[in-house]
Amino acid sequence: MPLAEDQQPLIQTLKRVAYHLKQMGVPFALAGSFAVYARGGGGCDHDVDFLIKEEDADRILTGLVEVGFRAEIPPEGWLVKVYDEDRLVDLIFSPVQRPVTDETLADTDVLSVNACHMPVLSATELMIHKLLSMGPHYCDLSKALPVAQSMREQIDWARVERETAHSPYAQAFMVLLDRLNVVSLAGISSATERRAQLKEVSG
Repeated sequence: MPLAEDQQPLIQTLKRVAYHLKQMGVPFALAGSFAVYARGGGGCDHDVDFLIKEEDADRILTGLVEVGFRAEIPPEGWLVKVYDEDRLVDLIFSPVQRPVTDETLADTDVLSVNACHMPVLSATELMIHKLLSMGPHYCDLSKALPVAQSMREQIDWARVERETAHSPYAQAFMVLLDRLNVVSLAGISSATERRAQLKEVSG
């Protein structure tokens, strides 16, 4: 799906940040709506999300400021921000209260984002983040549903169900996906049971 005209400058900012992160030699992954776009989905937001490790945040901010970005350290404590003129890039080190680790950043594929290759977060982890962002103050199914539909063949739904089982909002969304025939909860349960049996046998 092509980007809207007003998002073309934002994709240039995305590519510029990715280039400088590569030059710094720090691990990162494209996340958020642009990662969904890179995986064949659509509906990009009006900012860019990258995952980084918290220990790299200061170095990344310093490096990006040196090449002309404006930095901001917000009070939330789980991300830092940079601006390319008025275009916002979030550099997130603890999305949905899950710290970014080497394992997180290994759960990626190197994909082309408008002719710029970079690590893109897995569809499974993207879906987990989307579901765990739901709560009593934010529960926008209209944004989560297209993500699930556009990437459903790329997603390990058994893992999604397992890692979001503590969230009633996520579980309600899984029931909705089942009723809409996007996924099969019965199939997910069967896959989970088979994996548990294989683990017992191999253990």
